Amino acid sequence: MALTRNETALHSDYLLAAHYLLEGDPFASKLSKEADMVTAFYACIVGILSVIGNGYVLYVALKRKAKLRPPELMTMNLAIFDFGISVAGKPFFMASSLSHRWLFGWQGCRYYGWASFFFGCGSLITMTTISLDRYLKICHLRTWLQRQHAFLALIFIWVYATFWATMPLLGWGRHAPEPFVMSILFFCLILPISIIVFSYVKVIRKVKSSAQEVSRFDGRNKNRHTMEMKLTKVAVLICSGFLIAWIPYAVVSVWSAFGEPNSVPITVSVVPTLLAKSSAMYNPIMYQVINCKKPSCFKGIRRRTHYSTSRY
Repeated sequence: MALTRNETALHSDYLLAAHYLLEGDPFASKLSKEADMVTAFYACIVGILSVIGNGYVLYVALKRKAKLRPPELMTMNLAIFDFGISVAGKPFFMASSLSHRWLFGWQGCRYYGWASFFFGCGSLITMTTISLDRYLKICHLRTWLQRQHAFLALIFIWVYATFWATMPLLGWGRHAPEPFVMSILFFCLILPISIIVFSYVKVIRKVKSSAQEVSRFDGRNKNRHTMEMKLTKVAVLICSGFLIAWIPYAVVSVWSAFGEPNSVPITVSVVPTLLAKSSAMYNPIMYQVINCKKPSCFKGIRRRTHYSTSRY
């Protein structure tokens, strides 16, 4: 079938995105208008809760920034990435869902792909760093992540996420309507997840097999050990929630990238996408639930003493 001049230019400029250039309007939604309204409402609720929750975590962290421990600095960094994706990505998704089509063209699509990949990758690498810290602290009783090391780790995380997210914009792979760059699958998904799983499997085995040793350690420094175990519980919950939210999305993305156009049923692709977008919402809830062992602690937001405890 012959292509018009505009279609030919579009095909040439986005050759590597041709998987998504189907007949008709490539930005038209394949969902019904009712389904788009539901997804827009869901994204709005998730976005608002994410901004409020992560904004509160950042506010509390800034109130005691001089006293933040290395794990808490990592938590603040995770909240920044979660806050960022809520502000930089979800408005595009909501507006397009309400309009029943993607509103921002190919350039907007590339930006949306960059932002989604950058903040998602940053979150995953941050959690990988946290898992390594927990593994060394619990399994080897040593702290490798001092405050100065934490700042170096933060710089590495931001540079790492920026590098991999920006490469497609420079020609190494290209972002499509939903961002997933196959050339970086190993370094931005498989490797970090492997490190996280390895670290927490080792931590769980250590806790189960060394009860007596841990008890003696508690005798020397009970409060410190209790805090370390609390940090570990939060880290395990956060990482588990992140993986549960994003792995289905990654699987669908790989399926879509390797399969034929329209090989992924629309209902199969939408649910993992919505699930992935919710990951930024429940992390602040986990912080609060772990740190609050009784309902009265939720009333302590206005008390100064509330800021003296760990927010991780």
